[in-house]
Amino acid sequence: MKKLFTLLCFTVIVSVGYGQLRLAIAGGPHQSKIQESNSLPGWDDLMKPGYSGRGGFNVGVLAEIPISENKRWYIQPGIFYMTKGRKFSRTYDTAAIRTDSLSLKSEFFPNYIDIPVNITYKLPLGKKNSFFISAGPYIGFFYTGKQTTETKLFDNNSVRIKKNEMPIETGNETWKVKTIDYGVNARAGFEFGSLLISGFMSQGLNNFYTAPYDAKFNNQVMGASVGFWLNKAPLFERKPKDKDNDGVIDKDDACPLEPGTFAAGGCPDKDGDGVADKVDKCPDVAGLRKYGGCPPPDRDGDGIIDEEDKCPDVPGTIKYKGCPIPDTDKDGVNDEEDKCPTLAGSKLNNGCPLPDSDGDGIPDNEDKCPTAAGPKSNKGCPELKKELIDKVNYVAKQIFFDKASDRLTAPSMRALEEVVNIMNNNPHLVMAIDGHSDNTGNAQKNLNLSAKRANAVKQYLVQKGISHLRLDASGFGQSKPIADNNTEAGRAKNRRVELRLASDWGYIRPSAAWKASAASR
Repeated sequence: MKKLFTLLCFTVIVSVGYGQLRLAIAGGPHQSKIQESNSLPGWDDLMKPGYSGRGGFNVGVLAEIPISENKRWYIQPGIFYMTKGRKFSRTYDTAAIRTDSLSLKSEFFPNYIDIPVNITYKLPLGKKNSFFISAGPYIGFFYTGKQTTETKLFDNNSVRIKKNEMPIETGNETWKVKTIDYGVNARAGFEFGSLLISGFMSQGLNNFYTAPYDAKFNNQVMGASVGFWLNKAPLFERKPKDKDNDGVIDKDDACPLEPGTFAAGGCPDKDGDGVADKVDKCPDVAGLRKYGGCPPPDRDGDGIIDEEDKCPDVPGTIKYKGCPIPDTDKDGVNDEEDKCPTLAGSKLNNGCPLPDSDGDGIPDNEDKCPTAAGPKSNKGCPELKKELIDKVNYVAKQIFFDKASDRLTAPSMRALEEVVNIMNNNPHLVMAIDGHSDNTGNAQKNLNLSAKRANAVKQYLVQKGISHLRLDASGFGQSKPIADNNTEAGRAKNRRVELRLASDWGYIRPSAAWKASAASR
């Protein structure tokens, strides 16, 4: 324990040498006592009055570390040698039994090395003087101690005296004190330059002694001390006036009665740009002093201020110093996204020209006949020649079926070979096959038969290798006559199959336009 005390003292002194804290030597008288509470019968009346405190002293070192800029708050650790304990004295008069009496005295004096750690507040009373108050916990280490007893037996004219002294032992067993004591302490006093005068009190919180009966023992000390700081006392400077409490002292505050900011010279600054509201042309929007408190101008709103923008009237990017991304080929697709930056193209093809397989000037995505050149007026398909239409119309008039049947006659099949040739030689063409009837018989039956005959023609052409996607068969029954059904000649004309050629379904059968997209797949 002595080595520990010496080491702590050395550490504090070295710290002072490096300017880390202040150090004081302090000491003085005090009165200590032991607070005992137990449940022994009659103890409060018979024994407690015989106990009294012990006069003693304290001596040690006190350190001080500032924890606030205004030099008001500090941490004050310390190391003190503290005498503690109590006395007992009582005379037992037994004259009722014998003509003698007994006097008993005892002393229980443990001594500790206490280490308090206090938070201290100082109230300046001048540049070097102050009143202070501090409080905090402490931990005490048993250092040394003794306990003595003295008995005097008075018997008529003789006195027998017996004295006994033994050291106090530490441990958790009966009749021993614990090595560690802890509690709280408080101190208040005055500083006059380097002179330190204070009163203090410490109150133990743990049961530091083990008695042979159920009891609790706590140390308590009250006293005074005088000390001397080894370092110079801090000067308590008078705080400069700051009427509006904005942190800018009045002599530097352009608006001493209105709270403001340091950047704005102590004046209000709502937008926090360092330009006082009273001179800020844009008081609600942060800006720069050179622009009267307004943000730097950005006419094109591209986030690049005009003074740094090479194209201040056209939105651009930082990469191009405020100018738009270049579009070398002027096709509306900027060079960073254009796969063909020097060749005008379309956004649909990442800036490259759209493919035009047949070279008719109509891109494939708009060309109904991408592999056969044709004018734009015909959606990119070749114009339908009149001779082809005449041939198909002629074949249509050669199509006949067995009576009341959808079976093609042999001559009809031979005639349809011409249609097969035309379709093979013009792969961009599509054909509508329309079946019609006269008004003889049941209308529904006529409708069904006309549809079957149209499909019979279609199936024949499919068998000959023509894609079904290029053909569409429909039956119209007696709904579209081209002659008078009241005559045999007229009814013969109405019983017919019409073949209609086109380069796109949209011209002849809008309802079959889906076939075009299916064919493209």
